[in-house]
Amino acid sequence: MVQTIVSIRPFLAVLVSLTTVVLILLSSKRPNLREFWSLAAGIAKFLIVISMAPTVLSGGTIEFVLVSFYENIDIKFRVDALGLVFATVSSFLWIITTLYSIGYMRAGNENSQTRYYTCFAISLSATTAVAFSANLITLFVFYEVLSLATIPLVGHKEDKDAEIGAIKYFFYLVGASKTLLLAGVVIIFTVADSTEFVAGGLLHGVEESTLLFFTFFLLIFGFAKGALMPMHSWLPAAMVAPTPVSALLHAVAVVKVGVFSILRVVFHIYGTDLLTRINLVIPAAYLASFTIIMASVYALTRDNLKVRLAYSTISQLSYIILGAVLVTPNAVIGSIVHIAAHAFSKITLFFCAGSIYVMTHKKNVSQLSGIGHKMPLTMVAFFIGTLNMIGVPPLSCFVSKWYLVLGTIDADQIPLLIVLLISTVLNAAYFLPIVLKAFFEKCEDEPVSNPQNKGIKEASCFIIVPILITAVGSILIGIFPGYFVTLAREVLK
Repeated sequence: MVQTIVSIRPFLAVLVSLTTVVLILLSSKRPNLREFWSLAAGIAKFLIVISMAPTVLSGGTIEFVLVSFYENIDIKFRVDALGLVFATVSSFLWIITTLYSIGYMRAGNENSQTRYYTCFAISLSATTAVAFSANLITLFVFYEVLSLATIPLVGHKEDKDAEIGAIKYFFYLVGASKTLLLAGVVIIFTVADSTEFVAGGLLHGVEESTLLFFTFFLLIFGFAKGALMPMHSWLPAAMVAPTPVSALLHAVAVVKVGVFSILRVVFHIYGTDLLTRINLVIPAAYLASFTIIMASVYALTRDNLKVRLAYSTISQLSYIILGAVLVTPNAVIGSIVHIAAHAFSKITLFFCAGSIYVMTHKKNVSQLSGIGHKMPLTMVAFFIGTLNMIGVPPLSCFVSKWYLVLGTIDADQIPLLIVLLISTVLNAAYFLPIVLKAFFEKCEDEPVSNPQNKGIKEASCFIIVPILITAVGSILIGIFPGYFVTLAREVLK
């Protein structure tokens, strides 16, 4: 029997970064203190999250009801295995991204830094609240908070491109949630008289129907942060944001909130039994597979480095969705482990792109000839991230992709196995040329765009150290995947 503990800790994990908002605003004229509060809150959040791991790893859950409106409608938090995976990754990487932000924002002399750190703190509170949501209503509320809090981050640069990117971001994410997602939530509540996340699925035992078949697609497209095609084009448009925003929010928090929410629907609303009975497995799996391949093809054609990374992210997110909807144990483990594996890998690559931009103002792959000789630490980390995205052992994405491959074989879905293999080849095709250009082509003799630099060199330690930490993290998760694999197995119980 699952042990359920009532504790305020899930709410404290949400509250700690929200409380920091006040401290950041009060410290607006003292940058060192302002950034200290952000860093301290990140450390506090991570420690609170990790303190709940022993209970969850032993098969228990932790609950806290914040407010009840009326029967079966409340704002409620629950820490379980799936939520702990996401919260662990996002809270740890917030610490690293805060360090990176200090170096990046100061080196670029970015505007409105207090607003940036304020919105960042609100975003991480919303992300943690989504991770620990106990029902679909709570998740919906904080999913919306995250969308609204990140709009100023996408439009941070306040130029024409930023304005267009922020508008597109708003209409895609808020538009989809206010129509498709809200309709799906209402239907689920009407059918089940609840939106509670239940092991095995809230709708387990409910009679299959055409309404539930189409409601599933309302939900997965309504969670547009998951970037399933055709609900994907907001993500490349959002790359106008500063690199720390792209790195954490568009490689970890925002996009992972999307796929995490879809996983909640698959595992804890529909359940594997109902998905099979109403024949959703194959349509959903092939939809994810289409996104995997097409996004990789788009990535091949993009010269802008961050946009190429964005299309890579769209493809990799659908790995997570594919594993979940296949419903075989190995595929589910691969799906959940890929949340962490992809996060560490992709944030490393975004950090590297930001380091290059800060020191050279170069944005395009075609401009990176010989950059590896001038910025060797940055590009070695990029190479590690590249190998990880391809799935080379012993890196973390090899572990998740291995389980996904086994899952497709278990499901007797050879076409999906071929999709994974083709995607791996495409990963190599759009990442390895960057590394080859950086290390094996002659550096262009041109003036450095940043007049503060006499020549191209590595960025400050505030930028380089976070890059190295996440690169090493990609290796360590691959060698020691036990924490995330164990949590994934708990989700299967």
